[in-house]
This record gives sequence, structure tokens and C-alpha cells, in this order.
Amino acid sequence: MPPRSAVLVAGFAASLCCSPLAIAAPDEELLGKSRGYPMGTRANWYTDDSVRVGSYTNLDKLFPNQHHVLIRSERPSPLTTVAVAPPLRYRFDGRVHSIDDYLAHQRTTGLLVIKDGQILIERYQYDRKPTDRLTSNSMAKSLVGIGIGFALSERLIRSLDNRAVDYVPELRGNIYGETRIRSLLRMASGARFSENNTGRNDDAATFARLHGNKGSIAAIRAFNTREAPEGEHFHYASIETQVLTLVLRAATGKSAAQYLGDRLWRPMGAEADATWITGPDDVERGAAFFNATLRDWGRLGRLLASDGALDGMQIIPRDYLLDATDWHRQPDAFAPRASPPANGYGFHFWTMRGDKRRFLMRGVYGQAIYVDPELRLVLVHTAVAKTASIGDQPMGAELGALWLGLVSTFGRW
Repeated sequence: MPPRSAVLVAGFAASLCCSPLAIAAPDEELLGKSRGYPMGTRANWYTDDSVRVGSYTNLDKLFPNQHHVLIRSERPSPLTTVAVAPPLRYRFDGRVHSIDDYLAHQRTTGLLVIKDGQILIERYQYDRKPTDRLTSNSMAKSLVGIGIGFALSERLIRSLDNRAVDYVPELRGNIYGETRIRSLLRMASGARFSENNTGRNDDAATFARLHGNKGSIAAIRAFNTREAPEGEHFHYASIETQVLTLVLRAATGKSAAQYLGDRLWRPMGAEADATWITGPDDVERGAAFFNATLRDWGRLGRLLASDGALDGMQIIPRDYLLDATDWHRQPDAFAPRASPPANGYGFHFWTMRGDKRRFLMRGVYGQAIYVDPELRLVLVHTAVAKTASIGDQPMGAELGALWLGLVSTFGRW
């Protein structure tokens, strides 16, 4: 059962799609409202709060000659909107709140709720628009995981028990190269790698600098210490996604953007081009840096909520997607826990507690897509949170309460 603070209760006033907000969004001036929400530079876009709004919706302009494009569908899949949204309310911190309350509390750039394939709520803040491409941060990791599933179904990857070096010989003699694809999908290489987004003892920051200067292979080979047995424990490490990005490119002979554009983006009916920032080796920075409109993030969520199928056509291989997102199909070491961190981890998707299959894609500074396939319910959230880890601030707790409340109003936890 969900905590009482998360139960959604009946309200009186409906939240209308795209309706103007009566209350200003949090920290508008701090985030650059009077300056038109400017972009930052390559040096400060990630760290400087005052340019985060503009940067997070213009990342491909900050890297104009360093990104790949996933071309939109010639026949976008309809994503209809209900005439009047239901009166969604949730309980948090001892009080009942509305969608407007949530947006007044949190630094959300885009919020989308989809039920049974229809938009219930579509809201933007900080002058963002439906045409803006909103960056993924680590939600992109799940896209790499989906790509591996496509390649496995096409026998371009022979087995998840193959090792990365079987496809990327340049990683021979490196611990990541000698790790099985299955373990990389679970982030269970056993390698020593710290990722804390503080800049202190943060191997991820070192890897990002090396990758930006030297490309994927050199950056990966700089880390070569295994401190735990492979495959036994989850340990979050973005470097492992980059290894999988190289495997995907080598196995398919295509960039991740081209491969996923052909098999996912256009088949799911994306209405807009998406972009993926690359490194100096022209390989996508697979752990993040994917940019798409809120509605196309919603189309992806809708597809995931339908077990990878759209209009009777199976797009994402269903059995692989179930393996990736159902904690019951993973070893006990990767299951959700009662204490933090509460989520489990599948094949580059976070899994959620409970007997029912619920899962999410998640990125730092508040990016998330929550999915409940049984309810065909999706919550898409893009944001410019105050710190990288929203678990360290009220956004994470309130967003979790909102999601639990949505689940409770349409079904049961």
C-alpha cells in the first residue's frame, strides 16, 4: 500500500491542459526570466543554475556540429487530449494539493499525464513551449537499453552473455571490455567508479572530461579496477552505458541515433526530430544528452505502457522489454528494497516496489518518465531542480507522492 501522504483524493476544480498558471513558477528570476532564459556555454550549461532553463531546451544549439538527428515520422501518431481533465488531487506533507500546487512548488519545465493513450494534463513553465526539445539527462540510458534489445532480437547481438570486447575489440584488456552485456545493462560490472554529482571524488566527472576531449575508448580505458565480482551487485555508473553505446554501434554498423531512429522514433510516430549530442569520436554520449519534445517523450511513455506495441504492431521486442522492466525477472540483488534506494534496476530501467510491474526512466535535475502498463498510465516530468539528486530535496518526495496519487486514483497500489 502507498503511504497516506501519496493518496489522490477527489477535488473540485479541474486542471486544464496547457491552462495559464495563476501562480508564478518558483525562482523565475533566479532562473533568468527577465533575461529571456538565456542559454549557457559549453563550460557552464550544466553547473550554472541561472542558465539551466535555456540550456536544457537548447542543448543541440550549444553543440551545433556535434549531434545526430533522429528524423520525425512522416505520419505522426495521434496524441489526443481530453476536453476537460479530471480533478486530480494528491496528498503531500499532510495536505491535499492540486496540479497547480505542484507546479507552484517545483521547478518543473514540462508535465504530461497520459491515461489510456490520451493526454490528461499538459503543462509548461518558464516560457517553455510544446515545440521545445527538452533534454533527457540519464533518461537516455533507457534508450540505449532499448537499442540493445532491438539488436538482440535481430541477432546482431548474439547473446546478452557475450562480452563487450566481442563487439568492441579496442576494449580488450579492460575490465569493461571483459564484462558481459547483461551485467552492463544491470550496471553490475563490479568496477570501481564513483558517481555522486558533487565534483568531489567523482569518477563520472573525470570520465566526462576525458570523453569530451578524447572520445569513448580512451575515456573508458582510463578506468580499469574491478573491486567486486561481476554481476552480483548494482552500482550506478554512467560509463557502463557508454560501453553499451559502443557495443550497439559496432553490432549494428550504425550510430545509436540512426538505429533507434529507424526502429523506434519513426515507428512510434514522433511528431518532431530528436537530437543526441556526440563526443569528438562522433559516438553518441549514450548516458545522457538526448533531446525531444514533451509530447514525444509522452509517445515513448505511451509505447512503454503498451508493452512496446502501437496500433497492433509490436515495435519494441515485448519479451526483452518485460525482462528490462519487471523486477521479478531480475536476480534478487537488483530488486526494489524497502529502504533507500527504494527502486530496483532492470536492463537500464528503474523498477518500482510492489507486485505490479511499474518502472521509470530517470535523469538528474528532475527528469523522469513513470510508467504503469496495467493502468496504461504515464507521467512525464522535465525540470531544472536545485540539485542533481532530487532525492536530496523536496522535488523527489513530492513528485513521488504525485505519481503514487495518480496510481491510486486510477487503480490500486
